[in-house]
Amino acid sequence: MRNVQDSEKEKLNPKSDWLPTRSSQQFNVIRRVYQQDALNKDANYQVPEKPWAYRCKKVISNCGFGECLINSLPIARWLPKYNTKRDLVGDLVAGATTAVMHIPQGMAYAMLAEIPPIVGLYMAFFPVLIYVIFGTSPHVSMGTFAVACLMTGKVVVQHSTPVDVVHVVNSTISEGPSLLPAYSPIQVASVVSLAVGLMQIVMWVLRLGAVSTLLSEPLVSGFTTAASFHVMASQLKDLFGIRLPHLGSNYKVIFTVIEIFKNIPNTNWAAFIISVITCTIISLNNEVLKPIVSKRSRVPVPIELLAIVIGTLASTFGNLKGVYGISLVGKIPTGLPNPQQPPLELFPKIAIDAFTITMVTYTITMSMALIFAAKEKYEVDANQELLAMGASNVFGSFFNCAPFCASLSRSYIQYQAGSKTGLTSVVSSLLIVCVLLWVGPFFEMLPRCVLASIIVVSLKGMFMQTQELAKFWKLSKLDAIVWIVTFLITLLINIDIGLGAGLVASVGALFCRSQKPYTCLLGRVLDTDLYLDIKRYRAAEEIAGIKIFHYCGGLNFASKNLFRSTLFRKIGYFKDHDQSDEDSNITKSDFEWESNVGEKVRCVIIDATALSYVDAPGIRSLVAAQRELVSSNITVLLAGANGPVLEMIETYNSLESDRLQLDTFPTVHDAVVYYKMIEAKKDAAITITT
Repeated sequence: MRNVQDSEKEKLNPKSDWLPTRSSQQFNVIRRVYQQDALNKDANYQVPEKPWAYRCKKVISNCGFGECLINSLPIARWLPKYNTKRDLVGDLVAGATTAVMHIPQGMAYAMLAEIPPIVGLYMAFFPVLIYVIFGTSPHVSMGTFAVACLMTGKVVVQHSTPVDVVHVVNSTISEGPSLLPAYSPIQVASVVSLAVGLMQIVMWVLRLGAVSTLLSEPLVSGFTTAASFHVMASQLKDLFGIRLPHLGSNYKVIFTVIEIFKNIPNTNWAAFIISVITCTIISLNNEVLKPIVSKRSRVPVPIELLAIVIGTLASTFGNLKGVYGISLVGKIPTGLPNPQQPPLELFPKIAIDAFTITMVTYTITMSMALIFAAKEKYEVDANQELLAMGASNVFGSFFNCAPFCASLSRSYIQYQAGSKTGLTSVVSSLLIVCVLLWVGPFFEMLPRCVLASIIVVSLKGMFMQTQELAKFWKLSKLDAIVWIVTFLITLLINIDIGLGAGLVASVGALFCRSQKPYTCLLGRVLDTDLYLDIKRYRAAEEIAGIKIFHYCGGLNFASKNLFRSTLFRKIGYFKDHDQSDEDSNITKSDFEWESNVGEKVRCVIIDATALSYVDAPGIRSLVAAQRELVSSNITVLLAGANGPVLEMIETYNSLESDRLQLDTFPTVHDAVVYYKMIEAKKDAAITITT
């Protein structure tokens, strides 16, 4: 026996050697064997009820004017608490840095949307100010983005008329009824922005923020990667300084590459040389200089801005257009545009394309916002983001803006530059106004090949997403297939068709997963109440006469036949004993019950601890399986079902005459012990009778 001194030492030193380690600690729990009904009675189980009076009271309390105002206007929450000493410097630096990037990217990406470059600067001002008021992410840089502008450009090309033709057609439209009104590219882009904004507001009203989850990570990755090739293809004509004929909307990448090879003899070599030099300098900066500068300064080298300034000066003093025939950006008006109503009659024609742009822009923006929210540990309201983007797009549509979106590259730069709050976007917008009011005409002599070079180099990060295919392949073959399908169809056919194909592939992947849930037979581990997969745990041994079937997933109309066939196959009742254990496509006609089956298995316990949902057809499959097993003198027990599943079974039994009548237990161990007790009583009764 230990003496008192030893006991006192052990109290002072709880980690004494005689104490068991954490992995060897044992707990003896003594309780009765519970059936589910008995446990419900002892634990006072009741279905949660929410009376209409309670629900109405909660809705009214949550919809108070003050609370509604704060929730709908996040700026009213963070602006009064703004800490000048802590946040102002970071916001000013980040705002100035982002504005510098907005200028070249805005002008370049506007070309993707087939609209004048100045519109890209409008998009960095008008909708961004509205987003500051309604948005919940202070770190995303809203404005132009390559994929969104490219998708808008597709609609603009389909429904617009060149600017020089618009005036002629509209001036002569009254001369004959056969002439239709012509729309400028800006008008088409603005009505697309209006349509996208209205759709996002409708989604906000319907609380459909979670709809973006339909666009899975493999889908978004494959789609944006393929879209980057469309972006690059659209810039090849400016990189080579050649003119291409109008190409159809489908197979555009393929046709563009073919036309480029055909027109190589017509290459403007001056434009090509400028493109090569610009791409090389920007790439060297990004790969070599930027990592060095980032260690010493939060502000990166504004290489894109330097490129357009130097390109403009070279074009002005070298007369590149007159000497070499290089295409220039052209007329850039000063001042802010007057508000104009978009042509609403175009709305029905562009509605489908607008919905596609709505989904893509919202998903990309939310993805970026959630990345920064996870890093800085704050919440982003998915539904509020719909309101923010919707209101911004609607407002911007009256000022010639195209649909806007979060930019991946600008957002990362803005975050690294020290952005703290939405004031960063305000600073950036004010600097953009200075460019719009006074600096705009300076860029009229900018060669288009310089902007094309900036776009192509900025696509490197999106091209690198092709490496994610290897990751998806290792994690899940289905995810890899979704990526491949989305990428190939988007690349080879068209953007909207590729997105639709990706959605179908994603839904198909979900269906395939639901058709092959995780199932196994459980065995007991030593003398414990732990029951584990006998294929994965060698110490787990099946109990004689008892089969414990574990099913993970939902049991519904789509998986009912699979559940039943897998259950029979796992417990060993099928005609062809040579069938593969992985083959789950067995129909009822494949089963042939053996005459001595009751001597092999006397009890089947269905472990429903991982059964997430069950519907009426699923319960019918349980009824059919139980009836077939009971006909062979096999007891069927249900263990571990959660409350909603049990409530669904109870509701089903109250409505259907063909009821599911089986004993239910809170745990597998309760079911095992209960069955052993019943068998022991039967054996005792037989012995007494004998």
